[in-house]
Amino acid sequence: MAQITHPAPAGTFPRLAWVDDLLGPALRSAVAALPAAESRVAGYHRGWCEADGTQMTTVSSTGKSVRPALALLSAAAVGGSAELAVPGAVAVELVHDFTLLHDDVIDGDALRRHRPAAWSVFGTPAAVLAGDALLVSAMRALADTPHGPAVEAVQELVGTLLELVEGQSRDVAFEKAPEVSVAQYLAMAEGKTGSLIGCSCALGGILAGADGERVRGLREFGRRLGVAFQCADDVLGIWGRSARSGKPVGADLAARKKSLPVVAALSSQGAAAERLRALYAAAHPLDEQDITLVRGLVEEAGGREAAEQEARRQVSAALRALSWAQPTPDTYRQLQEIAWAMTHRES
Repeated sequence: MAQITHPAPAGTFPRLAWVDDLLGPALRSAVAALPAAESRVAGYHRGWCEADGTQMTTVSSTGKSVRPALALLSAAAVGGSAELAVPGAVAVELVHDFTLLHDDVIDGDALRRHRPAAWSVFGTPAAVLAGDALLVSAMRALADTPHGPAVEAVQELVGTLLELVEGQSRDVAFEKAPEVSVAQYLAMAEGKTGSLIGCSCALGGILAGADGERVRGLREFGRRLGVAFQCADDVLGIWGRSARSGKPVGADLAARKKSLPVVAALSSQGAAAERLRALYAAAHPLDEQDITLVRGLVEEAGGREAAEQEARRQVSAALRALSWAQPTPDTYRQLQEIAWAMTHRES
């Protein structure tokens, strides 16, 4: 197993070649087994093919495989083989793609992974159906696990999916809510983002045969890390760069979404917060000049600093929880490195 020996430079994420080696064939097999139309949409979404199904000679970026890496490392952390967790790694990556396909439809985001989003190419019904097919495939990956913990693994994923739906529902409702507290936002983020990352870690432990206490530590590590990741993602959504992230920067502000920096800024006092509240309450659409103004007001009102502080607090909580799982020293270090990279990135 390849190892990370030092933190990646800020703005980069460590590539774990062994994760791709284990995940790639099983993931491609799962997508290929989908009905032809849904398989093509999913393949396009992942950057494996063009819209007409032509295979890419150079595969475009398909993300950092964070969730599969956490599943595989979590199995190793409790003394198991990473290979045992491959069904879990496949399942969480398929669920992640399911959420991205549906999120892009819900949010109307036309850019994903440096290419037009699937719904903008194939249409909304095709993108929704492809997401649904990926969800079914994820459940099948766990149900077909050829050893004992399959039932527990499926139950873990089912519970996570319920949390995902609730978290996404809250996120959508926040757009029209007159006020959202930081506590409410963090509860939403735990469901929308933390639950799946927590599930990734828990599945690694479950499939490796770990006891309940160690699985609980892995799950809580992932949940806290997921909230930290969401905090960092919210900062990138306002102050990042589309050229690096492959998704539209400023779109959340244009839609008046209440990400953590905005929620924290709206909850503060002072002239900047007051002006920000007025802009968010206004009926007219926000143009480019307005978005630039809002971005500055959020930072002036302390929203960026609050989100970055919360990310650090959540990472600290994650690492404390990880100790409950009694990981091997090597995997603890690798999981710590991934946690650092997830919250110190530019894309």
